[in-house]
Amino acid sequence: MKKNCKIWFHTGLETNIKELNVPQYIAYLFFLIIFFIFSGLLYTGFDYYKLKSNSLNNYFLSNQISDQKNEIQSQRKQIQNFAETITDLKTQVKNLCIFENRVRLIADIGQSTDSGGLIGIGGIPNIDLDYNLEPDLKHNNLIREMHEQVKQTNLAVIKQTQDFEELIKELHKKKNILAATPSVKPVHGWISSNFGYRRSPFTGLNEFHSGLDIANKKGTEIIAPANGKVSYAGQKLLIGNLITIDHGHGIVTKFGHLDKLFVNFGQNVKRGDVIGLMGNTGRSTGPHVHYEIRINGAPVNPRKYILN
Repeated sequence: MKKNCKIWFHTGLETNIKELNVPQYIAYLFFLIIFFIFSGLLYTGFDYYKLKSNSLNNYFLSNQISDQKNEIQSQRKQIQNFAETITDLKTQVKNLCIFENRVRLIADIGQSTDSGGLIGIGGIPNIDLDYNLEPDLKHNNLIREMHEQVKQTNLAVIKQTQDFEELIKELHKKKNILAATPSVKPVHGWISSNFGYRRSPFTGLNEFHSGLDIANKKGTEIIAPANGKVSYAGQKLLIGNLITIDHGHGIVTKFGHLDKLFVNFGQNVKRGDVIGLMGNTGRSTGPHVHYEIRINGAPVNPRKYILN
């Protein structure tokens, strides 16, 4: 026996209410359809929400990826610029090494025993960095090579600094030696007796003359031929009034037969300073100065040290 469902509905006419008998299975089917329609709407709405959410996430991810790409491009550009800087630094260190060698050559100073060089430990890598790379190629290798070359170039800079310090010391020593080396004629006049063996004006016998005799009128100024310190200023029996200057480095000059002395023992003098006046003291045949140069105690020909 079929069951019916009663459905009441208002006809809209005054208070008339109609009653409709519908089979029960149709009513169930109707509610089932309504349920599926409602479920479909819910699923569609939820799927649409997920779709919009994923779309929004994709938008943010796309922007983030774009920013990261820009940052990577910027970093790669910085890496390439740094590689160029390393190459420039290597070139500058090489130029400094060349400049040092030129200075050593001009100053007649031997090369460093352990020169900074261009290759090897403490030297500059000879392989140039390839910094003109495509954005996606070999940047890891470039970075590793950059670190290695920075390390080696830094060692080369340290060694080059040591070489320059050594060069400065050598130049300073050279400067001191040049300043202490007699190089000018100590007095105006003519050479009346040369260095070497001669016939003595007093005995007539051959004797070794250890200096130059430079003659002029009495009172002619005598100058120091180089920088030094007065090691003696006083009288000697045969050579008369004598000044001895110690120039260091084993170099000593002597000036005999002076009339007046203008310097004292221990006084520092410079090349060109007036130290006394020509005279005729001691055993002498006329106004002159006996000019003598000794190196490590041995007399040498003063003519070799007169450049003017």
